[in-house]
Amino acid sequence: MMSNHSHNPLLGHATSRAATIVGLAAIVLWGFMAGLVRLVSESFGATLGSALIYTVGGVLLLIVRRPKPIRQAPRKYLIAGGLMFIAYEASISLSIGLAATNAQSVEVSLVNYLWPTLLVLMTAAVSHRRGAVAKAVPGAIVATVGVAMAVGGESLHVREAVANIASNPLPFLLAFAGAFIWAIYATVTPAMSEGYDGTTIFFCCVAVVLWIIHFASGDGLPATAPGIGGYVALAACALSIAGGYACWGYGMLHGSMETLAIGSYATPIFSTASSTLLLGVALGMPFWIGVALVVAGSLINLWFARRS
Repeated sequence: MMSNHSHNPLLGHATSRAATIVGLAAIVLWGFMAGLVRLVSESFGATLGSALIYTVGGVLLLIVRRPKPIRQAPRKYLIAGGLMFIAYEASISLSIGLAATNAQSVEVSLVNYLWPTLLVLMTAAVSHRRGAVAKAVPGAIVATVGVAMAVGGESLHVREAVANIASNPLPFLLAFAGAFIWAIYATVTPAMSEGYDGTTIFFCCVAVVLWIIHFASGDGLPATAPGIGGYVALAACALSIAGGYACWGYGMLHGSMETLAIGSYATPIFSTASSTLLLGVALGMPFWIGVALVVAGSLINLWFARRS
């Protein structure tokens, strides 16, 4: 089927554009993740909540995105891609769990949101176009400052953040490692995969790892039985995360990686906005200034991409 598309430039372009739009849908779905994860954690506890989210999400993916027989997958992609996917998820969930205060959790999430900037720079680096990285840097800087303002808002103070990192460095190191791992995963796995989408397999492996972490932590069951709202949040969260990965995996394999990389700047914006809606917090002026900077940075990147 793919070979037929390659003989028809118009059809091939349409397929790529549709896949890119599917990939961008992941950014909207992931936007609901942070607020929903917090609601699930409040009902089920941090480790049990995470294990349940990925178990339900894995079941949904097995129904909707059943993978091709595993023997068709390139072994290098399965091992390297799977290890990176699991390492990213483990590092992010552990970094948020190890944050000592709410302010630290905001700062840790901010470090994790360096992945769009790293992804834009890595995508430029592997494009083999002359000066691509240098052209990506101005937009990346503007958008990253925008992300810091949008996510951190009025609660982010540089001196406090430096003191927090010094007093409790592990969650920040894990978040940075996670951001780096995800950017590498998104950059290198499309070529390694040879068209095989291992998202569902990787997602189910994460569920297994999270159950091991839960039983090893000795957290047990929640003290009070979760209400109907907890189960609704669990289902919505599983749909948000699993749906996001399914869309992103498809977009990565069949769409424009450059457009997805630039579009990924919107992830923390959606995340912050949806968290405020779900958790009932007001958005201040720094958020909207941050949004404007993210849009400006993304447009700068797009302008340079179109000119090169």
